[in-house]
Amino acid sequence: MLKLSNKKVEIFYPTCNIDTVKDGRGGIFTWIPQDAIMEFNMLYFTPGASRGNHRHPEFVEYSLIVDGSAIVVTKDAPSMKEKVIHVSKGSCIRTPKGVNHTIHAITNLTVVAMLTKPWDDCKTPIIRENILKK
Repeated sequence: MLKLSNKKVEIFYPTCNIDTVKDGRGGIFTWIPQDAIMEFNMLYFTPGASRGNHRHPEFVEYSLIVDGSAIVVTKDAPSMKEKVIHVSKGSCIRTPKGVNHTIHAITNLTVVAMLTKPWDDCKTPIIRENILKK
């Protein structure tokens, strides 16, 4: 796991049981989140599309890139300094509560977003921000 800094987007690297590769059938890669997942969603993006430009005050969000490539743009309080992270198939990121973020697709992109609180149980699931302008 690469932790960019306190309360910022984190990139998680999976573990792999090497025997699952050596047996010739492929591989099994495992991510173990530090937070309990309560909901997950499949998101599809077309090239050039962005989702986000917001922050989540009530839940942590994990995003597993299933296919394609993108950039994740964050602006972290209090400095609001912009960070750009390249992600592609197999990348997993953890976005803590309150961190401004957006995902901008470079190619067709499929993401599984996993939330630590069901969206419909949130009083305020997102607060819009102006992170990445088109």
